[in-house]
Amino acid sequence: MEPFSDQFMEFHPIHGTNVRLDHSGTQATRVESFANGVCFSKHPLKPGEIFLIEIEDKELGWCGHLRVGLTARDPRDLEVVPEYSIPDLTDLGDSWVFAITRNHNKIIEEAGEEGQEDGDGGLAGGHRLGGGEVEDGAGGGDGGGGNSNNNNPKTFFTDSHLYIENIRIPRDKLVGRSRPGRYSHILDDLYKTNALPPTARRSRIGVLYVQKGRDLADMHIVINGEDMGASAKGIPALQPLYAVVDVFAATKCVRIVQVEYGFSSLQTLCRKAIQKHIVHRMAIDWLELPEALKHYCKYE
Repeated sequence: MEPFSDQFMEFHPIHGTNVRLDHSGTQATRVESFANGVCFSKHPLKPGEIFLIEIEDKELGWCGHLRVGLTARDPRDLEVVPEYSIPDLTDLGDSWVFAITRNHNKIIEEAGEEGQEDGDGGLAGGHRLGGGEVEDGAGGGDGGGGNSNNNNPKTFFTDSHLYIENIRIPRDKLVGRSRPGRYSHILDDLYKTNALPPTARRSRIGVLYVQKGRDLADMHIVINGEDMGASAKGIPALQPLYAVVDVFAATKCVRIVQVEYGFSSLQTLCRKAIQKHIVHRMAIDWLELPEALKHYCKYE
Protein backbone atom coordinates (compact mmCIF):
# COMPACT_ATOMS: atom_id res chain seq x y z
CA MET A 1 0.00 0.00 0.00
CA GLU A 2 1.29 3.42 -0.90
CA PRO A 3 1.56 5.59 2.22
CA PHE A 4 -0.84 8.49 2.53
CA SER A 5 -1.29 11.13 5.19
CA ASP A 6 -3.93 10.51 7.83
CA GLN A 7 -7.14 12.38 7.14
CA PHE A 8 -9.64 13.26 9.85
CA MET A 9 -12.87 11.61 8.75
CA GLU A 10 -16.14 13.54 8.93
CA PHE A 11 -19.62 13.28 7.50
CA HIS A 12 -20.52 15.62 4.66
CA PRO A 13 -22.72 18.57 5.69
CA ILE A 14 -25.12 17.49 2.92
CA HIS A 15 -27.20 14.53 4.09
CA GLY A 16 -30.72 13.13 4.41
CA THR A 17 -33.43 15.32 5.93
CA ASN A 18 -33.84 13.10 9.00
CA VAL A 19 -30.14 13.11 9.90
CA ARG A 20 -28.59 15.29 12.59
CA LEU A 21 -24.81 15.56 12.92
CA ASP A 22 -23.05 16.38 16.18
CA HIS A 23 -20.76 19.41 16.50
CA SER A 24 -17.71 17.39 15.43
CA GLY A 25 -19.36 16.05 12.28
CA THR A 26 -18.45 12.48 13.27
CA GLN A 27 -21.77 11.25 14.69
CA ALA A 28 -24.94 10.88 12.60
CA THR A 29 -28.33 10.25 14.22
CA ARG A 30 -31.63 9.64 12.42
CA VAL A 31 -34.09 11.65 14.49
CA GLU A 32 -37.37 10.39 13.05
CA SER A 33 -38.99 7.84 10.72
CA PHE A 34 -36.89 5.03 9.20
CA ALA A 35 -35.67 6.66 5.97
CA ASN A 36 -33.98 9.86 4.76
CA GLY A 37 -30.87 8.81 6.65
CA VAL A 38 -28.33 8.85 3.79
CA CYS A 39 -24.93 10.34 4.68
CA PHE A 40 -21.67 10.78 2.77
CA SER A 41 -18.03 11.18 3.69
CA LYS A 42 -16.94 14.81 3.67
CA HIS A 43 -14.06 14.06 1.30
CA PRO A 44 -13.48 11.39 -1.36
CA LEU A 45 -11.62 8.31 -0.15
CA LYS A 46 -8.12 7.47 -1.27
CA PRO A 47 -7.36 3.92 -2.51
CA GLY A 48 -7.08 1.62 0.49
CA GLU A 49 -8.46 4.23 2.91
CA ILE A 50 -11.25 2.81 5.08
CA PHE A 51 -14.30 4.80 6.17
CA LEU A 52 -15.07 3.09 9.47
CA ILE A 53 -18.18 3.60 11.60
CA GLU A 54 -19.53 2.10 14.83
CA ILE A 55 -23.22 1.48 15.49
CA GLU A 56 -24.02 3.50 18.61
CA ASP A 57 -27.79 3.17 18.89
CA LYS A 58 -30.64 1.15 17.43
CA GLU A 59 -34.40 1.57 17.19
CA LEU A 60 -36.67 -1.45 17.54
CA GLY A 61 -39.71 -1.95 15.36
CA TRP A 62 -38.15 -1.43 11.93
CA CYS A 63 -37.17 -4.07 9.37
CA GLY A 64 -33.74 -3.57 7.81
CA HIS A 65 -30.36 -2.31 8.94
CA LEU A 66 -27.38 -0.13 8.06
CA ARG A 67 -26.31 0.20 4.43
CA VAL A 68 -22.83 1.23 3.31
CA GLY A 69 -21.06 1.69 0.02
CA LEU A 70 -19.44 4.10 -2.41
CA THR A 71 -20.66 6.73 -4.83
CA ALA A 72 -18.96 8.68 -7.59
CA ARG A 73 -21.59 11.41 -7.26
CA ASP A 74 -20.44 14.55 -5.47
CA PRO A 75 -23.03 15.26 -2.74
CA ARG A 76 -22.88 18.96 -3.65
CA ASP A 77 -24.20 18.17 -7.13
CA LEU A 78 -27.33 16.33 -5.92
CA GLU A 79 -30.56 18.27 -6.38
CA VAL A 80 -31.93 16.42 -3.36
CA VAL A 81 -30.42 13.69 -1.19
CA PRO A 82 -32.25 10.43 -2.05
CA GLU A 83 -34.67 9.08 0.54
CA TYR A 84 -33.05 5.62 0.34
CA SER A 85 -29.58 4.51 -0.71
CA ILE A 86 -31.26 1.38 -2.14
CA PRO A 87 -32.80 1.79 -4.66
CA ASP A 88 -32.98 5.61 -5.00
CA LEU A 89 -29.26 6.42 -4.94
CA THR A 90 -28.16 3.33 -6.83
CA ASP A 91 -30.77 3.99 -9.52
CA LEU A 92 -29.07 7.33 -10.21
CA GLY A 93 -26.02 5.35 -11.30
CA ASP A 94 -22.35 5.42 -10.28
CA SER A 95 -23.23 4.21 -6.76
CA TRP A 96 -22.62 0.82 -5.14
CA VAL A 97 -24.36 0.09 -1.85
CA PHE A 98 -24.29 -3.02 0.36
CA ALA A 99 -27.13 -3.87 2.75
CA ILE A 100 -25.70 -5.11 6.07
CA THR A 101 -27.60 -8.01 7.62
CA ARG A 102 -27.22 -10.06 10.77
CA ASN A 103 -26.14 -13.03 8.63
CA HIS A 104 -24.86 -13.70 5.11
CA ASN A 105 -22.58 -10.68 4.58
CA LYS A 106 -19.69 -12.76 3.29
CA ILE A 107 -19.17 -12.65 -0.49
CA ILE A 108 -18.76 -16.14 -1.91
CA GLU A 109 -16.64 -16.23 -5.06
CA GLU A 110 -18.21 -18.47 -7.68
CA ALA A 111 -16.28 -20.40 -10.28
CA GLY A 112 -15.32 -18.16 -13.18
CA GLU A 113 -16.29 -15.00 -11.34
CA GLU A 114 -12.74 -13.94 -10.50
CA GLY A 115 -11.53 -11.19 -12.79
CA GLN A 116 -14.96 -10.11 -14.04
CA GLU A 117 -15.25 -6.44 -14.84
CA ASP A 118 -18.24 -4.21 -15.43
CA GLY A 119 -18.09 -4.97 -19.13
CA ASP A 120 -19.95 -8.29 -18.69
CA GLY A 121 -22.95 -6.93 -16.88
CA GLY A 122 -21.07 -5.85 -13.77
CA LEU A 123 -21.68 -3.05 -11.32
CA ALA A 124 -20.29 0.02 -13.00
CA GLY A 125 -23.62 1.84 -13.24
CA GLY A 126 -24.70 1.40 -9.63
CA HIS A 127 -26.21 -1.67 -8.01
CA ARG A 128 -27.89 -3.02 -4.91
CA LEU A 129 -25.65 -5.49 -3.11
CA GLY A 130 -26.00 -7.80 -0.15
CA GLY A 131 -28.69 -10.38 -0.83
CA GLY A 132 -29.18 -11.39 2.79
CA GLU A 133 -31.50 -8.52 3.61
CA VAL A 134 -34.58 -10.17 2.10
CA GLU A 135 -33.97 -13.29 4.15
CA ASP A 136 -33.75 -11.31 7.38
CA GLY A 137 -36.91 -9.37 6.68
CA ALA A 138 -39.03 -12.23 5.38
CA GLY A 139 -37.92 -14.94 7.75
CA GLY A 140 -38.77 -13.04 10.92
CA GLY A 141 -35.74 -14.47 12.69
CA ASP A 142 -32.01 -14.02 12.60
CA GLY A 143 -31.02 -17.65 12.45
CA GLY A 144 -27.57 -18.53 13.67
CA GLY A 145 -24.64 -16.41 14.77
CA GLY A 146 -22.85 -13.54 13.06
CA ASN A 147 -21.05 -14.23 9.79
CA SER A 148 -21.88 -17.90 9.55
CA ASN A 149 -20.17 -18.37 6.18
CA ASN A 150 -16.76 -17.68 7.64
CA ASN A 151 -14.83 -20.81 8.57
CA ASN A 152 -11.37 -19.30 8.57
CA PRO A 153 -9.41 -19.29 11.82
CA LYS A 154 -9.45 -15.95 13.61
CA THR A 155 -6.13 -14.13 13.53
CA PHE A 156 -6.96 -10.96 15.43
CA PHE A 157 -4.72 -11.90 18.37
CA THR A 158 -1.71 -12.73 16.15
CA ASP A 159 -1.90 -10.23 13.28
CA SER A 160 -1.46 -6.53 13.89
CA HIS A 161 -2.93 -5.65 10.47
CA LEU A 162 -5.76 -6.75 8.23
CA TYR A 163 -4.51 -7.50 4.72
CA ILE A 164 -6.76 -7.00 1.70
CA GLU A 165 -4.67 -7.78 -1.37
CA ASN A 166 -1.91 -5.13 -1.25
CA ILE A 167 -3.67 -3.01 1.39
CA ARG A 168 -2.65 -3.05 5.06
CA ILE A 169 -5.10 -1.74 7.70
CA PRO A 170 -4.20 -1.56 11.42
CA ARG A 171 -6.51 -3.85 13.41
CA ASP A 172 -6.41 -1.65 16.52
CA LYS A 173 -9.62 0.21 15.65
CA LEU A 174 -11.45 -2.34 13.49
CA VAL A 175 -13.19 -4.05 16.43
CA GLY A 176 -15.26 -2.20 19.03
CA ARG A 177 -15.12 -2.59 22.78
CA SER A 178 -17.85 -3.52 25.24
CA ARG A 179 -19.23 -1.06 27.73
CA PRO A 180 -16.99 -0.80 30.81
CA GLY A 181 -18.08 -3.28 33.46
CA ARG A 182 -16.99 -6.18 35.61
CA TYR A 183 -16.80 -8.59 32.68
CA SER A 184 -15.77 -6.18 29.94
CA HIS A 185 -12.32 -7.77 29.54
CA ILE A 186 -14.01 -11.10 28.71
CA LEU A 187 -16.49 -9.47 26.33
CA ASP A 188 -13.68 -7.59 24.56
CA ASP A 189 -11.96 -10.88 23.74
CA LEU A 190 -15.24 -12.24 22.38
CA TYR A 191 -15.61 -9.16 20.19
CA LYS A 192 -12.19 -9.88 18.70
CA THR A 193 -13.37 -13.34 17.59
CA ASN A 194 -16.18 -11.67 15.61
CA ALA A 195 -18.86 -13.06 17.93
CA LEU A 196 -20.67 -9.72 17.82
CA PRO A 197 -23.51 -9.69 15.25
CA PRO A 198 -22.81 -7.17 12.44
CA THR A 199 -26.03 -5.25 13.14
CA ALA A 200 -25.58 -4.99 16.92
CA ARG A 201 -24.54 -1.97 18.97
CA ARG A 202 -20.74 -1.55 19.17
CA SER A 203 -20.33 -3.34 15.83
CA ARG A 204 -17.81 -1.62 13.53
CA ILE A 205 -18.30 -1.58 9.78
CA GLY A 206 -16.06 -0.03 7.16
CA VAL A 207 -15.96 0.45 3.40
CA LEU A 208 -12.92 0.93 1.14
CA TYR A 209 -11.85 0.30 -2.42
CA VAL A 210 -8.81 -1.52 -3.77
CA GLN A 211 -7.24 -0.37 -7.03
CA LYS A 212 -7.37 -2.98 -9.81
CA GLY A 213 -5.16 -1.70 -12.57
CA ARG A 214 -5.18 1.97 -13.51
CA ASP A 215 -8.87 2.59 -14.17
CA LEU A 216 -10.88 0.13 -12.03
CA ALA A 217 -11.32 -0.85 -8.40
CA ASP A 218 -13.11 -3.37 -6.17
CA MET A 219 -15.21 -2.33 -3.17
CA HIS A 220 -14.68 -4.21 0.10
CA ILE A 221 -16.76 -4.20 3.28
CA VAL A 222 -15.01 -4.88 6.60
CA ILE A 223 -17.14 -6.03 9.55
CA ASN A 224 -15.62 -6.27 13.04
CA GLY A 225 -12.10 -6.77 11.74
CA GLU A 226 -12.98 -9.23 8.96
CA ASP A 227 -12.98 -8.59 5.22
CA MET A 228 -16.26 -9.71 3.64
CA GLY A 229 -14.72 -9.94 0.17
CA ALA A 230 -15.14 -7.88 -2.99
CA SER A 231 -18.79 -6.83 -2.86
CA ALA A 232 -18.54 -4.79 -6.07
CA LYS A 233 -16.04 -5.33 -8.89
CA GLY A 234 -14.94 -3.20 -11.79
CA ILE A 235 -15.85 0.16 -10.26
CA PRO A 236 -14.52 3.08 -12.35
CA ALA A 237 -11.78 4.55 -10.17
CA LEU A 238 -10.72 7.58 -12.19
CA GLN A 239 -13.40 9.74 -10.58
CA PRO A 240 -13.51 10.61 -6.85
CA LEU A 241 -15.37 8.05 -4.71
CA TYR A 242 -17.25 9.12 -1.58
CA ALA A 243 -18.31 6.75 1.19
CA VAL A 244 -22.07 6.24 1.62
CA VAL A 245 -23.64 5.44 5.01
CA ASP A 246 -27.42 4.98 5.15
CA VAL A 247 -28.61 5.17 8.77
CA PHE A 248 -31.61 3.06 7.89
CA ALA A 249 -34.48 1.42 9.79
CA ALA A 250 -33.24 -0.43 12.91
CA THR A 251 -29.92 1.47 12.86
CA LYS A 252 -30.47 4.84 14.54
CA CYS A 253 -27.05 6.34 15.28
CA VAL A 254 -23.51 5.77 14.00
CA ARG A 255 -20.14 7.29 14.88
CA ILE A 256 -17.01 7.57 12.73
CA VAL A 257 -13.94 5.76 14.08
CA GLN A 258 -10.63 7.36 13.11
CA VAL A 259 -8.02 4.89 11.81
CA GLU A 260 -4.32 5.74 12.13
CA TYR A 261 -2.17 4.31 9.33
CA GLY A 262 1.19 5.84 10.19
CA PHE A 263 2.67 6.79 13.55
CA SER A 264 0.23 6.74 16.44
CA SER A 265 -1.07 10.07 17.68
CA LEU A 266 -0.09 11.39 21.11
CA GLN A 267 -3.65 10.70 22.25
CA THR A 268 -3.38 7.05 21.20
CA LEU A 269 0.06 6.63 22.81
CA CYS A 270 -1.28 8.05 26.10
CA ARG A 271 -4.29 5.73 25.97
CA LYS A 272 -2.14 2.65 25.38
CA ALA A 273 0.28 3.60 28.18
CA ILE A 274 -2.59 4.04 30.66
CA GLN A 275 -4.34 0.81 29.64
CA LYS A 276 -1.10 -1.13 29.90
CA HIS A 277 -0.76 -0.32 33.60
CA ILE A 278 -4.28 -1.04 34.81
CA VAL A 279 -5.85 -4.43 35.48
CA HIS A 280 -9.37 -3.41 34.49
CA ARG A 281 -11.01 -0.54 32.62
CA MET A 282 -13.18 0.37 35.61
CA ALA A 283 -9.98 1.25 37.50
CA ILE A 284 -9.56 4.24 35.17
CA ASP A 285 -12.21 6.05 37.24
CA TRP A 286 -9.81 6.06 40.21
CA LEU A 287 -7.10 7.91 38.28
CA GLU A 288 -6.67 11.66 38.58
CA LEU A 289 -7.18 12.40 34.91
CA PRO A 290 -9.42 14.76 32.91
CA GLU A 291 -12.86 13.26 32.37
CA ALA A 292 -12.50 13.42 28.58
CA LEU A 293 -9.30 11.34 28.75
CA LYS A 294 -10.93 8.84 31.13
CA HIS A 295 -13.83 8.38 28.73
CA TYR A 296 -11.47 7.90 25.78
CA CYS A 297 -9.41 5.28 27.64
CA LYS A 298 -12.51 3.38 28.74
CA TYR A 299 -14.25 3.21 25.40
CA GLU A 300 -11.42 2.97 22.86
